[in-house]
Amino acid sequence: MPKVLLTIFVTLIVLFTVNNEAYTQTVIKKCLAVKSPGRFGRFTVLLDPIEYKLVHGTWGVPKVGDTEEFADSASGTWQELTADDDGWFNSSLLDGGYAYVQIESKKRKVVLLQGMSHDMVFINGEPRIGNRYQSKETFESWEPRFNFSMMPIVLKEGQNELLFRCNRGRLKIKIHDADKKYFLNLNDVTVPDIIVGKRIYEWGSLVVVNATEEPIKNLYLMVSGDNGLKSKMRVPDMLPLSIQKAAFLLKGKKVEEKGDLEVELTLSKFEGEESQDFDSGELTLQMVAENETQKRTFISTIDGSIQYFAVNPAQDPDLQKPKALFLSVHGANVEAINQARSYYPKKWGHIVAPTNRRPYGFNWEDWGRFDAMEVLRIALNTMNVDPSRVYLTGHSMGGHGAWHLGAIFPDQFGAIGPSAGWITFWSYRVREQLDLNADMDKMLMRATSPSNTFALAENYKQFGVYIIHGEKDDNVPVDQARQMVSHLEKFHKDFIYHEQAGAGHWWDESPEPGTDCVDWAPLFDFFARHVVPGPDRVRQVDFITPSPGISSSNNWLHIEAQIKQLDFSKANVRFDPGQKRFTGTTENILRLSFDIDQIEPGEEITIELDGQILEGIEPNLGEKKIWLANSQGEWTNIEQPAKSWKGPHRYGTFKDAFNNNVILVYGTKGSAEENAWALAKARYDAETFWYQGNGAIPVVSDQEFDPMVGIDRNVIIYGNTQTNSAWDALVPDSPVQVNVGAVVIGDSQTPGRQ
Repeated sequence: MPKVLLTIFVTLIVLFTVNNEAYTQTVIKKCLAVKSPGRFGRFTVLLDPIEYKLVHGTWGVPKVGDTEEFADSASGTWQELTADDDGWFNSSLLDGGYAYVQIESKKRKVVLLQGMSHDMVFINGEPRIGNRYQSKETFESWEPRFNFSMMPIVLKEGQNELLFRCNRGRLKIKIHDADKKYFLNLNDVTVPDIIVGKRIYEWGSLVVVNATEEPIKNLYLMVSGDNGLKSKMRVPDMLPLSIQKAAFLLKGKKVEEKGDLEVELTLSKFEGEESQDFDSGELTLQMVAENETQKRTFISTIDGSIQYFAVNPAQDPDLQKPKALFLSVHGANVEAINQARSYYPKKWGHIVAPTNRRPYGFNWEDWGRFDAMEVLRIALNTMNVDPSRVYLTGHSMGGHGAWHLGAIFPDQFGAIGPSAGWITFWSYRVREQLDLNADMDKMLMRATSPSNTFALAENYKQFGVYIIHGEKDDNVPVDQARQMVSHLEKFHKDFIYHEQAGAGHWWDESPEPGTDCVDWAPLFDFFARHVVPGPDRVRQVDFITPSPGISSSNNWLHIEAQIKQLDFSKANVRFDPGQKRFTGTTENILRLSFDIDQIEPGEEITIELDGQILEGIEPNLGEKKIWLANSQGEWTNIEQPAKSWKGPHRYGTFKDAFNNNVILVYGTKGSAEENAWALAKARYDAETFWYQGNGAIPVVSDQEFDPMVGIDRNVIIYGNTQTNSAWDALVPDSPVQVNVGAVVIGDSQTPGRQ
């Protein structure tokens, strides 16, 4: 196995050796296993001898009885395991660890790897995404299925090493021959429902697989079917041995009645007038009435992928009357459409359920948070919603989503209703928090500040809070709700806590339609008595943000930049329109701005911040905003900052780079090993985003990358100034230069480690 750069927090290996024809078999049945005796948490770093060997190229095949020496003089011994009759390995040894399979092949061949219940796998040293959420093969009708992991890999002639990372105490491995070069995987589709009475013009997507060792261009998805469906959509260029969630357009005549809509998709390659068909498949879409619960698709601005959200429409026949909107965020392993169906339809408002990008997704943080707010914006723009009647609720992981989104965006909701929600990563179950004694620990914990709802809880003062939890909840302990209630009692004047006696995690006590733990009548009565005031009615803003890149605005106040990144920034400011005066205090704010829509042009403004008074401020003609900068505790009025300055539009942690129609560019100008690493890492990141976030991130080489295509979108470069030619095209004068063997930051140079 070649040297690779790894970050590994697990310490288990599994071995299975088969004969030369092993890859044609369906299920791997034998293994060896070893597990570290140590415990690892979110930030715990263990001395892992297996990781050490992988990184340094000294890895060798273990045998039964071999030992591995771990930290604190602990050791582990290799043991033999056998899969059960269904092919599953079941063992505590697989609860956080690796699975190693060795396969001998007579010739070089592409096969399809179907793994289950593993985080990732190294194929002869190259990383590929796993299938962590499929821990079984039979499902209830309502359950999301994670049966779409069919990864093309190459078995070289001779010995092949497959090293799996596991985390759920189970593992199953199937290997299939690749019968087609390019094919459709219909187990992972994103499609809308079709609305009766409207012409068909909707987006869908499905997985296309390149099961060859060569890149492929000029593939197209051809759509045909009932109601005159006909379209042709180009598939993005595909890397060798890759998958792509490709978009297609559903375009047809007006639908006249409810029922099934049959759609045929054909994967074809076009070269001039010549075409070749590689695969085809059929989908059945639902045609539903406009007032029925439905799926709607949209093009995400994160990566251009096709996502969906569910709507349980308001039942008021007066379609011209603006309705309330209830943003309902689902729990783990729950589809958004099932979340929406858990509610009895309301006459006065729409239930809108975003997806979090997948049924597990991102815990409604990071890209899950972005998805929720993207859906909210779409709903506000397309559904005739009264913006003063927008509410937030959710159950389980979605209960955490309600706590999190409400704390981050407090001016967007009239009230929130978390149900059975865990509060933070650190309070839920046995998640560990660092002791914050060391500077490195403090820095790592600062990166998690957006998750710290306790620290952001004073933002809840801006709206009503209705908390629901079952007394006997065995999934999310009821202590989560009780902790937050105890915290809110210190400062909040408008919250209600309902603890359902004897109830578990998911409960429905009343005979009324709708599931009580989400569709709780007193919760909706509480919503009905609250509104979003809007900036023109707000005189006082008391706001905390972990980062302007995540949340910068609250009504008319905007925190533009921090002094210390990811430390909490606070502003408590009062606006007196009669005096044309802003008065308040700040913490950890480098720049901020105020909207001045309520002040007439030409009127002078007075600002008092942190005891300092600025008088006679006159905004430039036509400007509806004023900007202030803090230099060593002294505030000054400044002109509008240039877009090149750090601000909410270009802020945040490294995760935020994977937004804004991101494109991945791998280098081809290095050594063969460097180029292979760059391609493999870019492919791995793209397929990870597909698996975890239903993503469709394009990947191109530096030779094919066009900087003009990269305008107004984020670009991730794999390589350095010498190995990736896109570097000079994008950031030739950057003060940060990553060279072979060293990183240069201004006048400082840091050499790499060998």
